[in-house]
Amino acid sequence: MKKILLISLLTITTTGCSEFALLASGSSLAVSQNSYAKLYNAADMLTMMGTKKGIKQHVYEKGKKYIYEHTVRFIHKD
Repeated sequence: MKKILLISLLTITTTGCSEFALLASGSSLAVSQNSYAKLYNAADMLTMMGTKKGIKQHVYEKGKKYIYEHTVRFIHKD
């Protein structure tokens, strides 16, 4: 009986600790994502000031060109 009680108490305590650890790690993840978002926004602003286009627009145009050069061009080649 004592062993079952001890195992139950240990399980409850361990489960509570893991929930706290997950909660703590989740908040640090949110802080780091916030830092990355600020860094991205600053880089995007500097890119827009220099080229009048944002990072997403640059990626879209280069991706579209890459896809056309490597796929569509070969399909329509007669």
